[in-house]
Amino acid sequence: MNGPDGRHVHETVIVGAGGIAHAHANAVARHADRARVRAVVDVDADRARAFAERYDIPDWGTDLAAALAGEGCSAAPALAHVCTPPGPHVALAAACLEAGVPVLVEKPPALSLAGVDELLAVVERTGVDVAVVFQHRFGHAGRRVAAALGEGRPLGRPLVATCDTLWFRGDDYWDLPWRGRWDVEGGGPTMGHGIHQVDLLLALLGPWEQVTAMVARRARPTETEDVSAAVVRFADGTLATVTSSLLSPRETSVVRIDTDRATAEVEHLYGYVDADWRVTPAPGHEDAAAWWAAGVDTAAPRSSHTQQLGAVLDALDAGTTLPVSLREARDTMDLVAATYASAATGRPVARGEIRPGHPWYPSMRGV
Repeated sequence: MNGPDGRHVHETVIVGAGGIAHAHANAVARHADRARVRAVVDVDADRARAFAERYDIPDWGTDLAAALAGEGCSAAPALAHVCTPPGPHVALAAACLEAGVPVLVEKPPALSLAGVDELLAVVERTGVDVAVVFQHRFGHAGRRVAAALGEGRPLGRPLVATCDTLWFRGDDYWDLPWRGRWDVEGGGPTMGHGIHQVDLLLALLGPWEQVTAMVARRARPTETEDVSAAVVRFADGTLATVTSSLLSPRETSVVRIDTDRATAEVEHLYGYVDADWRVTPAPGHEDAAAWWAAGVDTAAPRSSHTQQLGAVLDALDAGTTLPVSLREARDTMDLVAATYASAATGRPVARGEIRPGHPWYPSMRGV
């Protein structure tokens, strides 16, 4: 369909009307000149109806196949937002792909690397794209830093980094029956919370090479860990510490990279703006701070679902691969799996080591 200005408007379907679906509906609303939610589908009809009423969505129901077929409409939707708990992500995304509908799926895209590869096989067979929600890649400042890291660039060569997701979730957070279960959620804060900052770290530093990790269940009523700590070596030699916690009353999300020219760091909680970043030059490299200050955009929006959805819509318009592609997201999931495997075995785990036949390939818990 076309908007009032003649611009094409992409019609989308939201699959799952729980908490995170609101972020997707709000993101679409902020791109009202480019997209609209045509239908919402949920296993709970009352929840689907209430969600549709709240966001003025024309159609709602429990039949995903009908929504994907575009029943009552001139065409199938242009995009499906998969917003359920992690357990059914692969099956739901695959159903969308089989119907020819591209997918924007919440993190984690699957419960294991095996699940990621199962979905990748459907992508390759159907030729239809899957993008994974890793919205922190789309902040203005994060993109500037990523482009400025490296030999001969304004921020210089990375040497050491920290990546901390220190959040707090009380015991009642686990009252929902799917939370804290390996078979439905796939893991604890390493998988479901810290993964956002870890993905940003990988977007900034590039390929990782090896991880050594520990996990623990210190206080919460969960099957999984409630805290993890890891040391990651990157392909360029950078060493990074990564901590993911749900036990931390002063909540914060921090990524810091020390280079041979400066320290670049961000502290935020669930999304950053340029003002959340700081660049501190090494002695004799004051030009790094000057470069940073010259490009700060105080009007740039927060890293968010809205920003990633804008990039997805750009890709739909251009007919290019959706960002962040499932293939890209697999590298982040590989690091998560390797973190769990290292913690359980007490030894380092290399990038790409976890493949079919490896105990941590079918499950983040190991088999």
